[in-house]
Amino acid sequence: MQGKVLATLFYEPSTRTRLSFVSAVERMGGQVLGFESDSATSASKGETLWDTIKMVEQYADLLVIRHMVEGAPRLAAIASAKPVINAGDGANQHPTQTLLDLYTIKKEKGRIEGLNIGFVGDLKYGRTVHSLCIALSHFKTKMYFISPEALRMPETYLEELDRKNRPYVVEEDLMKVIGELDVVYMTRIQKERFPDPVEYNRLKGCYQIDRSILEHARDDIRIMHPLPRVDEINTDLDDTPNAAYFRQAGNAIPVRQAIIGLTTGVI
Repeated sequence: MQGKVLATLFYEPSTRTRLSFVSAVERMGGQVLGFESDSATSASKGETLWDTIKMVEQYADLLVIRHMVEGAPRLAAIASAKPVINAGDGANQHPTQTLLDLYTIKKEKGRIEGLNIGFVGDLKYGRTVHSLCIALSHFKTKMYFISPEALRMPETYLEELDRKNRPYVVEEDLMKVIGELDVVYMTRIQKERFPDPVEYNRLKGCYQIDRSILEHARDDIRIMHPLPRVDEINTDLDDTPNAAYFRQAGNAIPVRQAIIGLTTGVI
């Protein structure tokens, strides 16, 4: 990537995704430009996303965009002659997170096929869950969707699993199924996605796990989380071999290096 430039266009806050993309491209010899908030750009003056993309592609070889509006990266890809990577769009998708999640599952468990994978928490607004569900539908896995009724997995994703004849379970009580799971994928109840703050306050903290959960789980269970966490995973789990979430964050580097290399053609 020497002599090439990555543009990071983050209209929403990010720690892991933005920093791992920066780390990945710099480790490959490339450079980075971009912004971390739309308030520091001409978007605050009324510039359209289309015009921002048409301008930034003059400066960079690859664009990475995170946006609060679902479908914004697709529009950016239409506008740009340069490759565009979706780093998360609203409550829709987060495809590069899914690739590093698949890599993490394979690395931690030795396989993806035949696993029971539980998704816990905000399944309605959780874009990481939406992307990973579709990706896992290409493997012979059984998925467990564990959430309050108000935050259930959207029907469109369940219909996709039905179409592919993939087994799944919808449940509210994590403890009822914890003994069946090979992987638990915890998620944060996302305050920023809720249209009603009263509803958020009612549901926040509805799933919280600590070290005691291991007494009811398989010895080799792995706990994942796209992070950031709030109160859903107690820190007393951090130093157990079952806690994979920080290793999961680290796996972003080789996975995003591969994505950068493939999309720019250097690999």
